[in-house]
Amino acid sequence: MDLRQLEIFTKVAELGSFSRAAEALHLTQPTVSEHIRTLEDELGVRLLDRLGRGAGVTRAGQLLLSYAARMLALAREARQAVDAFQGRMGGALVVGGSTIPGEYILPAILGRFKEKFPDISTTLLIGDSRGVTDWVAEGRVEVAVVGARLPRRGLEFRELLPDEEVVVAPAGHAWTGRREITLPELAREPLLIREAGSGTRAALEAALERAGVDLGALRVVGEMGSSQAVKQAVKAGMGITIISRRAVEEECRAGWLVCLQVKDLAITRAFHVVTHKDRMRSPVAEAFRIFLEADPG
Repeated sequence: MDLRQLEIFTKVAELGSFSRAAEALHLTQPTVSEHIRTLEDELGVRLLDRLGRGAGVTRAGQLLLSYAARMLALAREARQAVDAFQGRMGGALVVGGSTIPGEYILPAILGRFKEKFPDISTTLLIGDSRGVTDWVAEGRVEVAVVGARLPRRGLEFRELLPDEEVVVAPAGHAWTGRREITLPELAREPLLIREAGSGTRAALEAALERAGVDLGALRVVGEMGSSQAVKQAVKAGMGITIISRRAVEEECRAGWLVCLQVKDLAITRAFHVVTHKDRMRSPVAEAFRIFLEADPG
């Protein structure tokens, strides 16, 4: 199998579109289609379903994806090892981040890392904690930062930074001017939460369990797949939410949102660096891990 074909296949699978993959890879769409067709002919199986303007990964394609990720990672590692041998620190770095660290912590760290190692190109992939943990297990990324420590064989989690979650209400809410509410008050309000698999959701459920309260006792009116979506829904008046303070510091400081704590309910967690115990990290990935843990921001 040709590594370039595998790279194109994984990009189409990731983006769910031949045209978006072509744009990301700076290729024409017919070129992308031809590479996929050649790969399918070689393997004798359909890897992608053509769904109108989109593309869906078949069961055979899902099987190949995990191998493709490992093969591409090994190719990058080989190139970086040769560069390191020659005294150069260059190549490509793919970092994973769950929503909060991916949107609010890692971009600045990657910027500082780029200043120190200008010849390294960086890619940041963002998903929920469960999905990002899967990427590390599959070899798609070598280093990631997540908001929940999930049990997964072969992975190592190291605590990086503490985090606190706060109640967030829209500007003009009856709670404006207050710093604290009670749990019964929280339970009466329509609540927007993150999806299952997110570290934000896991921290909330753990805090409620410690307080002897089930999530079902709250008025959950919606689940959303990103912190940005939750914030926009709160601003639109759909309800309140509980989210990392890091995600709303700017809005609360400006008065666009109201941030509060819940009396006798400490919703805390830690962000963790996750790596694979049994896989040798590339020189670039190891350099980033050391840089990250030395300067988390």
